[in-house]
Amino acid sequence: MSISENLRMSSSTRQSPATKYPLLIRCLHWMRAVLVICLIASGWYMTRLPESDTATASFFYPNHKQFGVLVWLLALVHLALRWRYRKIVPSTPPALARWEKILSHMVHRSLIVLTLLVPILGYSLSSSFSQSDGVPFFIIAHLPELLPKNDAAFAVFQMLHRYSAYLLLACIALHVAGSLKHRLIDKNGPTDVIPRMF
Repeated sequence: MSISENLRMSSSTRQSPATKYPLLIRCLHWMRAVLVICLIASGWYMTRLPESDTATASFFYPNHKQFGVLVWLLALVHLALRWRYRKIVPSTPPALARWEKILSHMVHRSLIVLTLLVPILGYSLSSSFSQSDGVPFFIIAHLPELLPKNDAAFAVFQMLHRYSAYLLLACIALHVAGSLKHRLIDKNGPTDVIPRMF
């Protein structure tokens, strides 16, 4: 094989579209998915505990807080990795219908924004609550509380945290439904995107 043929083959290899996300992004995707689902489930459960059940609450609330901070940090890492690997991540399948492309972009951007916003609102409600015992983060007993104690502000942050978590859950449901639609209906077709994350 001549040198010119070798160059043409290597050039076409470089220009061929990526079929999978980089391993780091795939691992981070599934780690964040598990953590977010567990946090939403634990948040729903612990807010329904009777006030007398302090033992259970003392387990769930601190862990909900510290894993929420972890999700926020992982969301930042995810953004950094997406920027670093921006030239080699798979592109949107051109075979998608226009409405599917628009919905996909909206859901993906909403997931990124909400995985940053929901933990910030959770931190804000804990920081502003006058009876808060702080926000732990594993080896750190308490993160600094940057907001003044104000129970009226706490009530607002609590409401925003709750409804933004429900919105995040709705986006996750749309994301999963879209992925399953392409897997089950378009299996092995040009819009089957599930293999990209495995």
